[in-house]
Amino acid sequence: MSLFPSMNHRGVWITTIMAASIIMITMGTRQSMGLYVGPLNTDTGLGIVTISLAMAIGQFIWGAVQPIAGAFADKYGPRPVLLYGLLIFVMGTALTPFISSSLGLIFTMGILTAIGAGTCSFSVLLGAAAQRMPAESRGVASGIINAGGSFGQFVFAPIIQKLIQSMGWMGAMWSMAIVSLLAIPMLNKLTSDTHAPVKTPDPEGGLKKAVLDAMRNRSYLLLHLGFFTCGFHIAFLVTHLPTEVGLCGFSPEVASWSLAIIGLANILGSLYAGSCVNVYRSKYVLAVMYGSRAVLVALYLIAPKTEWTFYVFAVGLGFTWLATVPPTAAIVGKLFGVRYLSTLFGLTLLSHQVGGFLGAYLGGLALTLNGDYQWMWWADIVLSGMAALINLPIKEAPIIKHQLA
Repeated sequence: MSLFPSMNHRGVWITTIMAASIIMITMGTRQSMGLYVGPLNTDTGLGIVTISLAMAIGQFIWGAVQPIAGAFADKYGPRPVLLYGLLIFVMGTALTPFISSSLGLIFTMGILTAIGAGTCSFSVLLGAAAQRMPAESRGVASGIINAGGSFGQFVFAPIIQKLIQSMGWMGAMWSMAIVSLLAIPMLNKLTSDTHAPVKTPDPEGGLKKAVLDAMRNRSYLLLHLGFFTCGFHIAFLVTHLPTEVGLCGFSPEVASWSLAIIGLANILGSLYAGSCVNVYRSKYVLAVMYGSRAVLVALYLIAPKTEWTFYVFAVGLGFTWLATVPPTAAIVGKLFGVRYLSTLFGLTLLSHQVGGFLGAYLGGLALTLNGDYQWMWWADIVLSGMAALINLPIKEAPIIKHQLA
C-alpha cells in the first residue's frame, strides 16, 4: 500500500519531485543568508543595520515578484519564467562578493537574488504542479514541494557555514551560485510535455476580474493578514537567529545547526500539513500553527540559554516554519480554483513578505538601539496570537472525502 495513495501516478511524482528539487536549491540557499551577516559585516564594515536593510528589501522583493511571476506563468507557462528567474538568482549571488557599498548590496542581495529566488518559488512552482495533477493529489504534493525548501535549508545551512570557514563568505557565495545552476535540468523536466497541464477553463473576465474579485473577498483578505505575521516571524528569525546565538555566547556552528534543524523539522511539518488539508479545514490548521508559535517563543524567553535550548527551539520552530504554505495555498484553491492559483497565491506571498521586510529590518534596528532582540520577541508573540484568531472567521467549505481541502 502506498504511503500517499492520492499520489499513485508516475507523472504526479515526477512533477512533485522536480518542483521540490528546484525549491530545495533556491530556498535552501536563501534561508541560510543569515549566516553571511557576521562575516560580511566584519569584512565590509557596512554595519548590521545596512545589511539588515538589504536583506529586508530582499524579503519584500521576494514577495512582490511572486504575483508578477505567477501572472506571467499563468499566461506564458512556467518554463521561461523559471529559467529567467534562476539565471537572475545566480547572477545576484555571484555579484554580491564584489560589492562594498550599501547601494550595491541592496541591488545584488536585496533585488537581484530576491527576484530570482521569488520567481523560482512557491507561486510558480505550486501553480505549475497543481495544474499538472488531479485535485486529490494537490494537498500532499504541496506538502512535499514545501518540504523541498526545508530540506534545502537542512542540507545547505551547515555546508554554507563550512564553506564560509574554509573559503570565506565570498567563496561560499560563488560556490552556491554554481550549485544553483543544477536546477536548470530540473525545471526542464518539470515543464516537459510528458505531464501536460490539466485543462481548466478561463473564468469570465480573465485574470484581471479574478484578482479584483479576490481582493473583495473578506476571507482572502483575512488570509493575507495571517500570512503577514508568518513572514514577520520567519524573516526575523532567518536573518537574526545567528546573531541571537552569538549574543548568548555560542559559536556559529550552533547557529548553522539550528537553521539546519529548523529545515529538517519543517520537512515533517510540511508533509503533515499537506496531509492535514485533506482531513481538516485549512483555517484551523493555520490557527493552531500560529498559536503554537506564540507559545513557543514565550517558552524560549523564559528558558535558560544553552545549546540544547536552541536545538529544541529549532525543532519547535521548524515544524510550522513554512508548513503554513500548503494550507494557505489550499484555501486559495478552494476559494478561487487553480486556473489563476499562481497569481492569487503570489499575492498572499506579497503580504507574507511585507511582514518579512519588517521582521528583518526592525530586528537589525532593535539590536542597534537596544543591544538585543527583546522587544522583537514580544512583538512576535503578539502577532502570532493575533494571526491564530484572524484565520478563524475565514469562510472555508467543509472537507469532502477524497477531495482537496
